Amino acid sequence: MLARVWSAAIQGIDAIKVGVEVDVSNGMPGISLVGLPDTAVQESRDRVKTALKNSGANYPTKRIVINLAPADLRKEGPVFDLPIGIGILAASGQIPTELLDDYLFLGELSLDGSLRPVAGVLPIAAAAKRLGIMGLVLPADNAQEAAVVQGLRVYGLEDLRQVMSFLQNPDRFVPTAPEIKKADRAAHLSDLRDVKGQAHGRRALEIAAAGGHNLVFVGPPGSGKTMLARRLPGILPDLSFSEALEVTQIHSVAGLLKNRGMLIADRPFRAPHHSASGPALVGGGSFPRPGEISLAHRGVMFLDELTEFKRDVLEFLRQPLEDGFVTISRTRQSVTFPAQFTLIASTNPCPCGYYGDSIQACTCSPRQREQYWAKLSGPLMDRIDLQVAVNRLRPEEITGNAQGEETAAVRQRVQAARQISLTRFADRQTDSFACAQGERPVMCNAQMQSADLQRWCQLDEASRLLLEKAIERLGLSARASDRIIKVARTIADLAGEGNLRSSHIAEAVQYRTIDRMQ
Repeated sequence: MLARVWSAAIQGIDAIKVGVEVDVSNGMPGISLVGLPDTAVQESRDRVKTALKNSGANYPTKRIVINLAPADLRKEGPVFDLPIGIGILAASGQIPTELLDDYLFLGELSLDGSLRPVAGVLPIAAAAKRLGIMGLVLPADNAQEAAVVQGLRVYGLEDLRQVMSFLQNPDRFVPTAPEIKKADRAAHLSDLRDVKGQAHGRRALEIAAAGGHNLVFVGPPGSGKTMLARRLPGILPDLSFSEALEVTQIHSVAGLLKNRGMLIADRPFRAPHHSASGPALVGGGSFPRPGEISLAHRGVMFLDELTEFKRDVLEFLRQPLEDGFVTISRTRQSVTFPAQFTLIASTNPCPCGYYGDSIQACTCSPRQREQYWAKLSGPLMDRIDLQVAVNRLRPEEITGNAQGEETAAVRQRVQAARQISLTRFADRQTDSFACAQGERPVMCNAQMQSADLQRWCQLDEASRLLLEKAIERLGLSARASDRIIKVARTIADLAGEGNLRSSHIAEAVQYRTIDRMQ
C-alpha cells in the first residue's frame, strides 16, 4: 500500500514542501530510503522503527520503500522522523489517511516515541501559510514558534501516540493559541551616559544609528572605542513587526532561538573574533547556513581590532556591504541569505597603538604602519561611511564625575531622523528579502542609490565647491564622495532640515579620518 505525508525542508532561510512517499509491499523485509537524504535522515530508519514499537504500533515485517520528493533536493536533519513514521503507519493501514493532505508533519522522534523540537520551524510555518496548507503537526516545544504565523492550525503534541490519536479523532485536540509578542527590549543594554568625554565619537555613533551608516573608530588603546561601539544597539529604533519576523526566521533556521514563540525584540549585535574565517562571517558549509553577517541582519556587526582580521576574510564583506545580501553557491544548490547590517569596527592607528598620540610616542616604522593598514583595502574602506578618530581622554575627563547624555535622549533623536527617512522612501520599501530578487529596497539613508541622491540630496553651489575640494585633497573615489553626501543627508535629518547645506557637507567630510591619514 502507498501513502504520502507532507513535510518540509529548509533551503537557505526558506522552506520547500517535501512529500514523504512510503510504500509497504510483500517481499524481503527491509527498508530503503531514497531522495538525497543526509546521514541524519538515513539514521531515522532505526529511530522510527524503535519509536513505533515503543509506542504500541506494529512495525510491518515487509519491504518498505521511502522516497523524499523532490528527489533532487538535498534533505538533512531529523525533521523527517515524524512524517516517515506516520507514512509507515498509513501505508500499513494502522491509521486513517484523510488528514494527511491537509497538514505538514515535522519532528524528531526519540526511541520512546516522544517528539523532540527541531530548528527552522518558523520559515516552515510561513511557507505552509503561503502554500495554503491547513496546519502543522509538530513537537509541543515548537508549537508557539509556529503559531507566530497567523492563519494556521498548529497542533503541538508530546509523542507519537498523541499524533496517532489526533489522526483518528482530531476533534479531541485544540490548536495552539497564537501569542504573537515581542520579548521586552533588553534592560541590560549599556547606557551612553557612562561614556566619559568623546563628544566626537558620540556624535558619529548617533549619525550611524540615524542613517544606518557603517562606522570605524581609530584610536589608541583604552580610548573608549569598544565602549562606544557596544552602545550602538541601545540607540537604534525598535524592530518593526516585519523586521522582527525576518530576524526571528533567520535565527530559527540557525537554531539560535532562546524564547520559542516570541519574536526577537532587540536588533542583533554580533561580534565575531578576529580569528573568524570567511565562511564563518558570510555563511557556508556543505549545507549552507547563515553566517555572522546574516545573523546580524537588521542589526549590528562589530569587528573589534579590525586590522587583526585576515585581509582575505575582510574582502568577503565587500559585496554584502554593497548589496545587502550574500549568495553562496554549491554544486547542487545556490542559497541567498539577507545581510542588511550596520558594520561598526575599531582599530588602533598602528601596531604599537600610539601613532599620533599626544603623550606616548609611537615605536613603529613607516613601513610597519604601511603594512598594518594594507590589510584594509581601498574598496572596503570606501564602503565605511564614518571613519572617526577617538583620542586619549584628558586626565580631568578620566577622574571627573561628569556624565554624558543618556541613551534614551539620543534614541529619541535617532527615531525622529529615521522616521523622516522612512517617509521619504515610502515608495521604495518592499517586502522581506526583495533585494535577493533584484529589487533594491531603501529603508535608511545609507541604502540610497544614485537616483535617490539626485532626487533627495541636491547640493547648492557652496556645498558642491566644498565637496569638490575634499575629493581633490583626500583623493576620494566616486563611491566615497557619494557616501559623504549620504552622511550629510543624515546630519540634515537630525537637524530637521530638508535641504543640504555646506555645514552638513563639512561635518560629513570630517568623518573621513583614515583618508586624511594616508
